[in-house]
Amino acid sequence: MSALIEVILPVFLVIGFGYVAVWRGLFSDASVDGLMRFTQTFALPCLLFKAMSDLDLSQNFSLALLGSFYTGALACFLCGTLGGRYLFKRDWEDAIAIGFCALFSNTLLLGIPITERAYGTDALAGNFAIIAMHAPFGYFLGITAMEIVRNQGGARRQLPWKVLNAMFHNSLIIGIVLGLAVNLSGVALPVTVTDAIDLMVRAALPAALFGLGGVLYRYRPEGDMRAILFVCAISLGLHPLFVWTMGRATGLDIADFRSAILTAAMAPGVNAYVFANMYGRARRVVASSVLIATVGSVLTIWGWLYILP
Repeated sequence: MSALIEVILPVFLVIGFGYVAVWRGLFSDASVDGLMRFTQTFALPCLLFKAMSDLDLSQNFSLALLGSFYTGALACFLCGTLGGRYLFKRDWEDAIAIGFCALFSNTLLLGIPITERAYGTDALAGNFAIIAMHAPFGYFLGITAMEIVRNQGGARRQLPWKVLNAMFHNSLIIGIVLGLAVNLSGVALPVTVTDAIDLMVRAALPAALFGLGGVLYRYRPEGDMRAILFVCAISLGLHPLFVWTMGRATGLDIADFRSAILTAAMAPGVNAYVFANMYGRARRVVASSVLIATVGSVLTIWGWLYILP
């Protein structure tokens, strides 16, 4: 019970404040859009930049860690896509959007604060190693699959450009790439710059969590409940279970094992809806899956914390 009260509920209370503020008209939709634009375009990229520039690459980029998490993510993408196509009779474009939602855990807004509250700041190295690959892997996989389906009969030589163009218009990926560039180059940034980045980083998670609550108010479930519950089951159950199995098989150490399981156990993130909205496919299923899985994850995360070593 202490994990639920001390670790999980404070994070979800901030989300709840945002939800209630928009519901009661205390915070407008335009304000939510502005807040989310600030966090997604500026504050969170600064957080990722700082994390990547400070990360000990030789220690934290474990093949076992990344392999355990991303084979699970790939399995969830395939399961969600094939389920959307053959169980729910959607066309391939809708099915890929559903698969992307099943793949894309909310590693940043939920995974980081919950892992930090549960195990401390020093436990986040594994989370950031996963996050460094998360947006590039997820978007590369989803965009490539979608463009292949949409480009049938078209010029294949345009496909790599479309994928890269879409990925490098994502500010989170830009923050990761710039942070890794600073890390690998060994450049020491001026103290004035790092202090400014630190100020942005402090604002990132609380503002993003509050804004996420406001965004979730828009995502009210509307039909397609079987498909929505299917996505929730993959995201909250299959992904962490797969990673648990892979982590045990590859001998992950305790810290990386915890990071991998908790990151995999998070509900789909807002980026899943961004992807669906970008292509105009399966938006209702994805939006409702984000909402219902986020609410349901209060209990499922508690369960994973209880059984984790």
